[in-house]
Amino acid sequence: MPSIYTAVATASGDGRNGHARSSDGVLDVELATPKEMGGAGGATNPEQLFAAGYAACFHSALKGVARQGKVEIRDTAVTAEVGIGDNGKGGFGLEVTLAVEIGGLDQAAAEQLVEAAHQVCPYSNATRGNIPVTLETTVA
Repeated sequence: MPSIYTAVATASGDGRNGHARSSDGVLDVELATPKEMGGAGGATNPEQLFAAGYAACFHSALKGVARQGKVEIRDTAVTAEVGIGDNGKGGFGLEVTLAVEIGGLDQAAAEQLVEAAHQVCPYSNATRGNIPVTLETTVA
């Protein structure tokens, strides 16, 4: 697959407690292990960054699929919840819930649009078959 864009970021420091910076400097954040995982908290963490990226990407896919299908939608938002836990194999695993809000459609049409977005979103394609992703659609 030829890439049309490549994001580059570097993490440094003490694992989950450190710093992450994109090559262009636009993303420049301190990292900290969440309190729930025994850390101090007070800074962002990889799961928050993944959640923000997935939510934004899925929202873009949703808008694109609607535009392509000439479906009028309004008041849209995507919230990604990224959970981390023991995978039972000596490591950690992720799970994602995408809560999608859509106005202007009935429930069935909204769910169909969300499923279509799930098929084209790069994050969804990357996670499919690797981690559980739950889609929740709410008509606003």
